[in-house]
Amino acid sequence: MKIEKTSASKLAHVNFENLTFGSVFTDHMFVCKYKDNKWHTPEVIPYQPLSFEPSMSVLHYGQAVFEGMKAYKDDQGKVWLFRPDQNFKRINRSAKRLQIPEFPEEYFFEGLISLLEIDEEWIKPGIGNSLYIRPFVFSSQACVQASPSSEYTFIIICCPVKAYYGGEVNVLIAEEFSRAADGGIGYTKAAGNYGAQFHPTALAQEQGYQQIVWTDAKSHEYLEEAGTMNIFFRVNDCLITAPTNDRILDGVTRKSVIQIARDSGINVEVRPIKIEEIVKASENNSLKEMFGSGTAVVINPIKSFGYKGINYKLPELESPLSSKLKDKIMSIQYNLSEDPYGWRVALDQSFSSIAAISGLK
Repeated sequence: MKIEKTSASKLAHVNFENLTFGSVFTDHMFVCKYKDNKWHTPEVIPYQPLSFEPSMSVLHYGQAVFEGMKAYKDDQGKVWLFRPDQNFKRINRSAKRLQIPEFPEEYFFEGLISLLEIDEEWIKPGIGNSLYIRPFVFSSQACVQASPSSEYTFIIICCPVKAYYGGEVNVLIAEEFSRAADGGIGYTKAAGNYGAQFHPTALAQEQGYQQIVWTDAKSHEYLEEAGTMNIFFRVNDCLITAPTNDRILDGVTRKSVIQIARDSGINVEVRPIKIEEIVKASENNSLKEMFGSGTAVVINPIKSFGYKGINYKLPELESPLSSKLKDKIMSIQYNLSEDPYGWRVALDQSFSSIAAISGLK
């Protein structure tokens, strides 16, 4: 691997107490090119603009996928990753669906480790502080032919972040627009999945909602996921979430929530959820909580949901389950508690150690 360090760090000019999510980037980035049917020598280089032709394939056909990860620093200054094997596996699942060559695991983890070691000072300790990591790959051949590219670029960039949402979250249940359909790419983190959400979300925001909860494309009767989160409902003492399928992202935080909840003695049901069921639960006061999960948000409670012109408010609880689950996950992430699952991975481990822990080898 080639490594070129920056001659002028931006670190001293960053106000870490006033960060807008995803807008400030670290000094370096990881880059690897695919050409002639193989991935070439990866590099860590100073963060910089890309140079490309207007005929670059991704600009025309959207052949691009990405991931979202985080690095955390504990009070002793040690850096940790959370279930990085899941992100690696998922980006390659996404890539395969979009006919993008799978990325080598050794390049991924050695590149990620090298990048984080060089930019470690950008990772601040303390609950709520983290370094958001964005791996992505896109078709980079200069060609306007509607076919898979012969060239690809894999990049990892990083940005220091705090909370994703600054205030309360209210959601609107989709009645007209659809995010994904059976046989499609809803289960991938394809770039177009998110771009297609912007217009419906903007319409929801005009009504005072921050996000949309997507429903099935066929009937709009079943709840699936939110724009940036998997979604959970607590009806009485039962936690319910939709099963993953062609339309729903297999969220890393979602899987962690389900595991921790079950191990805590909570009844968890993974099954299709009708809108009608949740509306009735709200009306008879058995709907206690509604929250979203994701890497960026961790767990975010939902204050209300809108459906067919009616806004349904969630009760304000003194000790919500969502807060307890969030505390347990973040305690593992920040090395504040034992990790019985082996999800927390130290940055100073070698690629072979991470691969062994993650079951990649």
